[in-house]
Amino acid sequence: MKLKQIAVSIENSPGRLYEVTNALGEAGINLRALTLVETGGGFGLLRLLVSDVAKTRRILMEKHMPARVNEVVAAEIEDKPGSLAKVLKHLKDAKVNVIYTYAFVRFSSGNAVMIFRFSDNDKAIKILQEKGINLLDAKTFGILETEGNN
Repeated sequence: MKLKQIAVSIENSPGRLYEVTNALGEAGINLRALTLVETGGGFGLLRLLVSDVAKTRRILMEKHMPARVNEVVAAEIEDKPGSLAKVLKHLKDAKVNVIYTYAFVRFSSGNAVMIFRFSDNDKAIKILQEKGINLLDAKTFGILETEGNN
C-alpha cells in the first residue's frame, strides 16, 4: 500500500518548475500529484507522484537534479469537516507521527486523497486498515514503480 514518490530540490527561480514539468511531459510522464514547498536559501522541495517513477528519476538525474525516491501512503477520506482529524486521532493514539502530508480532491468519488509520510509507514498502514480507511495503491494511481514494466 506504499507508493513511491520522487523528491527533488529545485532552485526557486523563474522557469525552474516549468523546466521540470516540461521535461517530464515531453517524456510522456503524467503527474498524479505534486507539492512544492519553500525550504529557504533559494530552494524548494518538489514532491511528485508520477506515472513512471524510474523514468522520472532518470530524467531528473540527467538534468543534474538529484532525485530521491521515498515511500508515502495515500488514504482516501470523506471530504467533509472533521474527517481528517478523525483519521489523525487514530494515528496520534498509536504514537505515529505525520512527517508531512498533501492532498487533493477526487471529484469522481467526492472524497479527499491525503498523501502522507509517517514516522512509521508500516504501522500507520496497519492502523488505517484496521479503522477501515481506504488506502490507495500504485495501480489506482496508474503508477509504474520499477523499470522494465513498460
